[in-house]
Amino acid sequence: MNIELTDLTRRYGEAHALRSVSYRVPEGVRVLVLIGPSGGGKSTLLRMLGGLDVPDAGEIRFDATLLSRGDDPLRSHRRQNGFLFQAFNLFPHLTALENVTLPLTEVHDKNPVEAREIAMACLERFRLGAHHQKRPAEMSGGQQQRVALARALAHQPRLLILDEPTSALDPEMTAEVLEVIEGLCRDGQEIILSTHEMGFARAVADEIVFLADGEIVETGSPEKIFDAPDSEVVRQFLGRVMRY
Repeated sequence: MNIELTDLTRRYGEAHALRSVSYRVPEGVRVLVLIGPSGGGKSTLLRMLGGLDVPDAGEIRFDATLLSRGDDPLRSHRRQNGFLFQAFNLFPHLTALENVTLPLTEVHDKNPVEAREIAMACLERFRLGAHHQKRPAEMSGGQQQRVALARALAHQPRLLILDEPTSALDPEMTAEVLEVIEGLCRDGQEIILSTHEMGFARAVADEIVFLADGEIVETGSPEKIFDAPDSEVVRQFLGRVMRY
């Protein structure tokens, strides 16, 4: 992925979510993982990378092309990406199949027959084919999050953006969803994700970005960040979250 951030700033009232963040994704990185304390700016950065929010100042470039803040360019950018958030965000009155099919017909201009074939293939990929007629309330949390993943991937996104995708799940369902995401990483899908699962971050990341107080504190390979971080802030954070 070829992404460059320059002096990216986002405020909500008097609070700074991001403070003049500048960063360029190193060449060859396919899985970028954001870690750090809650409220550090991870979700805000993911939303801006996906075109769901715009900065107050600064620039985002994809493949050296400036991401415009206009409605039409942002809408086009969103269509190229897939999103998965902390909440499942499934339509409760639709079946699993309908939840995956709807964006294909309404956003990506697929005809109903083609959309259904694509959606079923995605559900089968995530071991959900037998559940395609179930509504979200009839499925476990892990199954719902896998439906959300199928929906995010059905249109073959350039970039998959995952914001703490296991935060609402119990340990067993967390392992279930992480296994699916790890498979996507092995398959070569370009992914930017935030997570509090440090073991998972270390296993799948090509590059780690540590964010705190709206700033990038440190970046590097998983080995560098987890074994020999330069920042005392990073060392203290990892010492707390990996203690037990």
